[in-house]
Amino acid sequence: MVKKIAPPRVHFMTGPGTLPRNPKNRLEYLRYSVTGEPRLTGRQLIELIPEVQQFAQVSVETEDFIPYDSPEELKALSLRIMGHLQDPDLAGLVFSHGTNTIEETAYFLNLTVKSKKPVVIVGAQRPFSTLSSDGPANLLNAIRVAANPRSRGKGILVVLNDEINAAREVTKTNTYRLETFQSRQVGLLGYADPDHIVYCRSPTRRHTRQTEFDLTQVRHFSRVDILYAHSGNDGELAKAAVALGDWSSPGLGRGTRRMPGRFSRSCPTSRGCEWCGAAGLVPAESFEMTIGRRPGLLLLTT
Repeated sequence: MVKKIAPPRVHFMTGPGTLPRNPKNRLEYLRYSVTGEPRLTGRQLIELIPEVQQFAQVSVETEDFIPYDSPEELKALSLRIMGHLQDPDLAGLVFSHGTNTIEETAYFLNLTVKSKKPVVIVGAQRPFSTLSSDGPANLLNAIRVAANPRSRGKGILVVLNDEINAAREVTKTNTYRLETFQSRQVGLLGYADPDHIVYCRSPTRRHTRQTEFDLTQVRHFSRVDILYAHSGNDGELAKAAVALGDWSSPGLGRGTRRMPGRFSRSCPTSRGCEWCGAAGLVPAESFEMTIGRRPGLLLLTT
């Protein structure tokens, strides 16, 4: 008699966001955050999708809606995740997140979580209880991806709309569409198809255990804001940022590391800084500016 093999164990953690929202009105796609119904807890979400047990044994965090907005909260989240991943019986972890800032949290974790085990960030464009919600399928697929051994060593993964994207490249491109998350210049990593998990490529940039960032040594995060450079920009916002204590601010500039002339000439530190197009400017390559802010936070820690 063939012994039945138990499915892998996946841990599920919830953060604030659209996925656990539970409006009574099944057409409430817009104002669900202010209609007053309590959000579904992590345990309730898993109970409403009993099919997950076909793919994984799911344990659920005792605390719901773990915050992730400030650098200090992100540090606490990363350390908490690493604590769970040290369990030798755990195959992977899923964290539900609001879609507006998934890419920021995912890349921070991609630089700081020291484990080969898959960590999957999942969200939803429509509340869990609404008609045609993407929440149940997204959560089911995230658990499938986290339980799959082929997901190991690929860094932090973002799973929505049956697609698997890498944390470094993914960005939200539309407020309403289900296919909002795209990795524009390099493409997605793979798919969560109905019959199996498919990977088309693997990330090549350093992530997780390969990076030099060690949150256990971080006591303080410096202030890092985002500035957009544009035609006619006089640099006054850059001066204000320095006055507020910014050590560095990623800025959307122009080709070949250049900033508009008045902006460059008004830069508070006029030579070799990140604003003037001189030697101190680091190219963002394929980064969106919100994602580019995360390395700045980590590089300027004390």
